[in-house]
Amino acid sequence: MVAGGGRCKWVDAAPRKSLEGKERLLYEKKRKIKEALEEGKPIPTELRNEEAALRQEIDLEDNYTSIPKTHIDDEYANATVRDPKILLTTSRDPSAPLIQFVKELKFVFPNAERMNRGSQVISEIIESCRSHEFTDVILVHEHRGIPDGLIISHLPFGPMAYFGLLNVVTRHDIKDKKAIGTMPEAYPHLILDNFKTKLGERTANILKHLFPVPKPDTKRIVTFANRSDYILFRHHIYEKPGGPKSVELKEIGPRFELRLYQVKLGTMEQSEAQIEWVIRPYMNTTKKRSFIGNEPEPDDKRKRNKA
Repeated sequence: MVAGGGRCKWVDAAPRKSLEGKERLLYEKKRKIKEALEEGKPIPTELRNEEAALRQEIDLEDNYTSIPKTHIDDEYANATVRDPKILLTTSRDPSAPLIQFVKELKFVFPNAERMNRGSQVISEIIESCRSHEFTDVILVHEHRGIPDGLIISHLPFGPMAYFGLLNVVTRHDIKDKKAIGTMPEAYPHLILDNFKTKLGERTANILKHLFPVPKPDTKRIVTFANRSDYILFRHHIYEKPGGPKSVELKEIGPRFELRLYQVKLGTMEQSEAQIEWVIRPYMNTTKKRSFIGNEPEPDDKRKRNKA
């Protein structure tokens, strides 16, 4: 996909991805043959030369192997088998505010471990994480003591997402400590709001696989809400002080916003990893459009639609 104004584009991603078109074509050929056989119709003329080979493949398939898989299926093939295991680290020589923020992220993401980076290079960190079966590495950057970037690298093969980090408010910065209470350790329910486009679904997939499946009765909620391509992160617990019909929501922090800048097929140490999507700066004035979700209607347009 190439967007107007030079702002962003989809790029052909990797050899595995380039095979998907061929697999889809083969799938369609086999589907047509199965339909003809089931309905007692003649085999389509264009497939008669391939009929014998295709029927042999059909006979060897089951419900799992008959549907073509994508590179995304490969990346998260083990996601349903085991819970995520995340390593959190920072850019070198982190400031006190960055260290505090990463400490809080450790409690946001279940099964996360925090590592002081020291002099370690990224390739050493990624290799160590692979050997210890970590599923993701999250690297947090800063600028002049303010957290300003977050990279999520899924292991062992990718993808990798680059986010800008804005408007960070840590639990430490919230003055009323009694109001926010302690950080619960239960696995949270996950709310992903307004990730409607192809890129939005891709982004939601990367984020949701950082969290394990919660128990039905957990009272902890993590929200990623997309608004005009800015992803608002909020963290709440809920209580029912007056019975089942009375729900009280309490924000427990931290809070921040994410802005997606790039998705790559590969891991953090692979400088040659191919770009799947990247945002481009404006080259000229273009009408604002959303790439992750639906743009909310202006108030005046909503009023006209209701009239």
